[in-house]
Amino acid sequence: MNTQSGIDENTMLIGQAQIWRYLYGAFDALAIRSCIELHIADIISNHKRATLSDIATGIDSPSINLDGLERLMKFLVHRKVFDEEDGEGERVYSLNDCSKWLLCNTKMSLAPFVMMFTNPIMALPAYAVTRSVKEGGAAFKLAHEEELFDFLSHNSDINTVYNEGMESATNIMMDAIISSYKNGFLELKGSLVDVGGGTGVAISEIVKAYPHLKGINFDLPHVISTAPTYDGVTHVAGDMFEAIPPADTIFMKTILHSYSNDDCVKILKNCRKAVPKETGKVIMVEIVKDQKGDDPFKDIRVSFDLAMFTLVSSGRERTEGEWEKLLISDCGFCRYNIIKIPALFSVIEAFP
Repeated sequence: MNTQSGIDENTMLIGQAQIWRYLYGAFDALAIRSCIELHIADIISNHKRATLSDIATGIDSPSINLDGLERLMKFLVHRKVFDEEDGEGERVYSLNDCSKWLLCNTKMSLAPFVMMFTNPIMALPAYAVTRSVKEGGAAFKLAHEEELFDFLSHNSDINTVYNEGMESATNIMMDAIISSYKNGFLELKGSLVDVGGGTGVAISEIVKAYPHLKGINFDLPHVISTAPTYDGVTHVAGDMFEAIPPADTIFMKTILHSYSNDDCVKILKNCRKAVPKETGKVIMVEIVKDQKGDDPFKDIRVSFDLAMFTLVSSGRERTEGEWEKLLISDCGFCRYNIIKIPALFSVIEAFP
């Protein structure tokens, strides 16, 4: 204790270190991006266990910076992205449960999402958060002068990066949903409409796993026009704000977090009208910010809310209390369930 100022100097040092950690935390994401661009995880996977020389040889470059590579690997090992052990003369690197998610040539990979999230165009709006707080509106629009999806519609390169990133996240999410919510799908009968289903990847995975269901992929006409053909899936074009095709069950995957409460009410009321009153159900896959119980995603959910604030004008993640008000008070559903699954998101069931 500094007796003159009354300040615990050790506590102040810890607080200072915390700011430094946040400041240099940006290098965590950039180092992981470099790891993917250099295909380091794939090179190590091919060797099972790889030395620095093995990694350098596998990188497509005639003038590799070996010192820089070694320092990058030390950083990634320190961050527990890779494991390291003594070898015969050289350190040996291996994959762990973290770096396995960075493999590029596998369906269950976060590599495309990392490349999307760290793309300079997607990162630039973070510098407009202050303006967004002062002036209103999405930081993305302030940075790029138009909304996210309008921007993507005429910038094909970043649109491809965005779609690949979202598809990788969808693959991981659907794997968790199908494996953990299997009884929920098994008990369904008849038709299942995926509202805002994009090109139909999610509904096709559900129908493939549960072929007793009739899948309907519902989205805007320009989206449906590019959708491939899937067995057991019918594509229907329309606007979720106008009407939703009648079905036994409605499915929505991370749709509502992009919209304001008022817009969500319009969408959810249309969903309630589309399903049978006695037997119908609306299934949503969304973040519940204050989800109870310990899990590895608790802190990420708070960060995700700030990301939605940055990217979409009305985007937000919601607490269970906010979901209850939206579903019961605002939209007239009689009850709801929140089902925890091993993922960032939860399954929310709403009954008309």
